[in-house]
Amino acid sequence: MHRFANPARFLRIARVVTPLAGWIAVATLLAGAVFGLVLSPPDYQQSETVRIMYVHVPSAWLALQSYIAMALAAAVALVWKHPLADLFVKAAAPVGAGFTLLCLITGSFWGRPTWGAWWVWDARLTSMLVLLFLYVGYMALAGAFDDEERGHRAGAVLVLTGIVDVPIVKFSVEWWNTLHQPTSVFRLGGPTIASEMLWPLGLMVVGFTAFFVWIVCVRLETELLHRKIRARLENTPA
Repeated sequence: MHRFANPARFLRIARVVTPLAGWIAVATLLAGAVFGLVLSPPDYQQSETVRIMYVHVPSAWLALQSYIAMALAAAVALVWKHPLADLFVKAAAPVGAGFTLLCLITGSFWGRPTWGAWWVWDARLTSMLVLLFLYVGYMALAGAFDDEERGHRAGAVLVLTGIVDVPIVKFSVEWWNTLHQPTSVFRLGGPTIASEMLWPLGLMVVGFTAFFVWIVCVRLETELLHRKIRARLENTPA
């Protein structure tokens, strides 16, 4: 863990990972879009509206995974004071918030023809909205301090406190009566979704994940470059 906390070592790794993740994202998203939006069959009940799933489900998955990754990095930052951990949380927050917003928007478009309403105070919808507020709250809190380090610490505490919302989102369909169907992909008994839909969905999940890795690496590299420039300017004699 300490090896990868070194900014110079991270930059060397990022120069390899960043373009690789970018190309994987482009390839899998294009393939997933073609198979999911064009070649996969319509659902026997939901017809063509089921195609929203190929964006909605991966965005929901990445919304949760992004927050889990942020919480792990926040814990590392608070306990071990790793210099890159705080930067990772800062870099990942807008990306995770974007996935969460995309999940809510696509869910609304999917819910209108399926449930007859753009929004209902369903347990999963409400807990996902809370997740969006946690993302936005972190960004607002971390940027509210003149001392960047204090802002990072306060934001890390908020992120760790908000992690309780992740299992609520995940298990809401099992704990309460909701309009959402139970998990049909990531389940112990295996997926219940048809293979013609499962493969495009898997490609989209890989593509969204690769996009997350790519954009976070780019943001981290940019933040490290800004810090390097600020340090040089501060050490330059007037």
